[in-house]
Amino acid sequence: MTDYSFQDIEQKWQKEWKENEVYKTSDDSSKPKFYVLDMFPYPSGAGLHVGHPLGYIATDIVSRYKRAKGYNVLHPMGFDAFGLPAEQYAIQTGQHPAITTEENIKRYKSQLRNIGFSFDWNREVQTCDPSFYRWTQWIFSQLFNAWYDNESNKARHLNELIEEFESAGNLKVNAACDEEVLEFSASEWNDFSDKQKSDILNSYRLTYHAEAVVNWCPELGTVLANDEVKDGFSERGGYPVERKKMRQWMMRITAYADRLLENLKNLDWSTSMKEMQSNWIGKSNGCELKFQVDNSEILLSAFTTRPDTIYGVTYMVIAPEHELVPELTTDSQREKVEAYVKSAINRSERERMAETKSVTGVFTGTYVLNPYTEEKVELWVADYVLAGYGTGVVMAVPSSDDRDFRFATKFKLPIRCVIDGTEELENPTEKKHGKIINSGILNDLDSEKAIEVIIRDAEKRGIGKEKINFKIRDAVFSRQRYWGEPVPIYFNEGIPKLIPDEELPLLLPDVDEYKPTETGEPPLARAEDWKYKGKYDYETTTMPGWAGSSWYFLRYMDAGNEEEFVSKSKADYWQSVDLYIGGTEHATGHLLYSRFWNLFLYDMGFISHEEPFQKLVNQGMIQGRSSIAHRLKDSNKFISLGLKDKRDTVPIHVDVKLVSNDELDIEAFKKWRPDLADAEFETEEGKFICGWEIEKMSKRLYNVVNPDDIIKDYGADTLRLYEMFLGPLEQSKPWDTNGIDGVHRFLKKLWNLFHSKKGFVLSEDEPNSDELKILHKTIKKTEEDIDRLSFNTSVSGFMICVNELSSLKCNKRAVLEPLLIVLAPFAPHIAEELWAKSGNQESILDQPFPRFEEQYIKEEAHEYPIMINGKLRTKIEFQLDATQDFMKEETLKSEVVQKWLEGNDPKKVIIVPKKIINIVV
Repeated sequence: MTDYSFQDIEQKWQKEWKENEVYKTSDDSSKPKFYVLDMFPYPSGAGLHVGHPLGYIATDIVSRYKRAKGYNVLHPMGFDAFGLPAEQYAIQTGQHPAITTEENIKRYKSQLRNIGFSFDWNREVQTCDPSFYRWTQWIFSQLFNAWYDNESNKARHLNELIEEFESAGNLKVNAACDEEVLEFSASEWNDFSDKQKSDILNSYRLTYHAEAVVNWCPELGTVLANDEVKDGFSERGGYPVERKKMRQWMMRITAYADRLLENLKNLDWSTSMKEMQSNWIGKSNGCELKFQVDNSEILLSAFTTRPDTIYGVTYMVIAPEHELVPELTTDSQREKVEAYVKSAINRSERERMAETKSVTGVFTGTYVLNPYTEEKVELWVADYVLAGYGTGVVMAVPSSDDRDFRFATKFKLPIRCVIDGTEELENPTEKKHGKIINSGILNDLDSEKAIEVIIRDAEKRGIGKEKINFKIRDAVFSRQRYWGEPVPIYFNEGIPKLIPDEELPLLLPDVDEYKPTETGEPPLARAEDWKYKGKYDYETTTMPGWAGSSWYFLRYMDAGNEEEFVSKSKADYWQSVDLYIGGTEHATGHLLYSRFWNLFLYDMGFISHEEPFQKLVNQGMIQGRSSIAHRLKDSNKFISLGLKDKRDTVPIHVDVKLVSNDELDIEAFKKWRPDLADAEFETEEGKFICGWEIEKMSKRLYNVVNPDDIIKDYGADTLRLYEMFLGPLEQSKPWDTNGIDGVHRFLKKLWNLFHSKKGFVLSEDEPNSDELKILHKTIKKTEEDIDRLSFNTSVSGFMICVNELSSLKCNKRAVLEPLLIVLAPFAPHIAEELWAKSGNQESILDQPFPRFEEQYIKEEAHEYPIMINGKLRTKIEFQLDATQDFMKEETLKSEVVQKWLEGNDPKKVIIVPKKIINIVV
């Protein structure tokens, strides 16, 4: 019998597929399209581990399946190639990040090809390629030249706004803009200087220059996004992060907050993912009320969703970074406040929002007047209030808000109940709504009516206004890095100007070092004679990592186009991504920014679809299965797992390459590290057994499994099937190489269906009903499973199918060839090989998916379990068209049933069709 030489087979077909460009996608609009995409990877120096391909294998199965179903499938791959790791390596070694990135991409592509993915590499994009980031810069330019018209609820070109200013000023303009915008007439606009006009337009642009509080990491020399900071330290490197004000480019994503929220309803995303974005956007309907500072002309505004509780305000809270904190702090409290502010502002907004249990704060020494009770209440500074949300000031009602209650309790501040029935409660915040009490004009009204009344009253008195608020903040777009897209801006007398489109891309200049200058300027400031037209300073910050990833999915549609970022006709054909697979960690970063940019490009007429990703699936994580050797404390002696009970041992992580089925290769272990060369071992019958832990796959824990090693030992088809077999796609699960042998044996069993001792053998005989039933059950199950993305159950189905066909000794072409087509999306190499050996000239890739025929799996009879008083006593087979009366009569005639009835008539006979017969005696 011919052996299953998986290495030769896989290398042969990968070479064949590459040379013949079998995965090259045409823009054939005669076919229905299906666009399937993975979140493209950052090419790290470590390469892929077995956890990375999980989502890629899933999308590859869907891509191949849809192709067999007659779709024109777009399944591209590229690289999110700008990133901090390559820049850090450049700072350490002096090697240009482009060289490091190119080497890493080369390795990634080799690993991806070894797994047999059906990517169309002709459409590959790399965000660091000037031919790509030319268009990232172009999109930035479009945003710079656009504003958001609230009346038409869409972005428009800035020229239209300027025309409005020239003819009527801005008094009637309803736009998404800065909070404080100067009002002016047409004549005043026309009299403004160029610098004044630039500053005003900056308040309206969708990308604008502003002072912003950012996460500054001195060690990395750059600003970090909120999702790159954890517990006050950088996610990469664990360096301290400070909150400081810096001049930054910003993206006015807040203009799209309502549409980003509303459009979620129409997306096929998980509920949890929608909730993450919805909570991050954080829409609130409420009222903004004004509070007079005691003995001052300063008015503080506070946004609240519960203005009906205004009479319950017993103190006020201001954000640590609020610009008025120094002015509102009395001399006696200044030292305490300044120390608190310094500590608080270095925590990221995300941390402060997530912290719900502990509360901290300091009294400023200042009092504020409640506009309805005229009572003086203390003004505190506390980090649970954010300067960027609402007004940065909160009216505290400890009887109705959980955090206010904890704060008031801790600092012994007054608590006044304003909801009927809360006075008797130990924690009055347990009751949020009801009849209003102790509240002047609101007494006896229910909460909902009281909100309406107080808003109208506040507006009438000029002390408040109805308002919609959002938690989401405009996105910081500047990074103090070298390795990123240059911002296509130069400055003429302090006025930012765009580099003309025809002069793009603006290339990264050469620098002597890749770190900030001695004076703290970004690395691009090191470039010698780098000026526009030789005289105007360029912007020296670069774009963030999310810039290129916010539109790359559009470039795949038309990757070679040198005239447009994507042609309108191709964007109209491919539309939204039909299936997008990636991790949940991108919920409030990439996925939100991509939606924002896509909506903007839609508004401007460049594309015809609002949302980029129609269906999103978040794959789970493949965790590492760490191997643990137990060393006797204060010695170099290791104790096998079964012998360590109650002995004082220290767990040591062992490289998983040195362990097979939990048995340690002792000699290899001794050579692993110098300190282990003279180690002693207490074994179990000559074997040293390791313990294990399920942990994140990490080099530090020595539990990283390289897919190249699996492919070398078992083959790519085994890897593909095993990753799917581990469990449901969306769930996290541990990698356990111990189970991979079973999947590999399955492929050998499939191979043996086509081979005998004489070699390759296929019978031309007609299949019998049992064989057709097995085949069509598998076709039906595989279709249903792929449509549900339930790939693990498909693999189980294939195993059952091959086992059943093997027991029938089936080698019939009419059964095995359709089975190969069904299996090909999962295990393409062995399927292609057996297909070719069967005498087929065309690739299996071009074969239509077999049609499921109901007639072949239709049951004619069913074997019923006969239960008597809850216990199984026998089984009887009945035809499916048998009547219940007939079934009851025949069941009661049965000798076994008669025996257990003991001459008694049954109280009940319950027949559940095609399931069971219950007899109650």
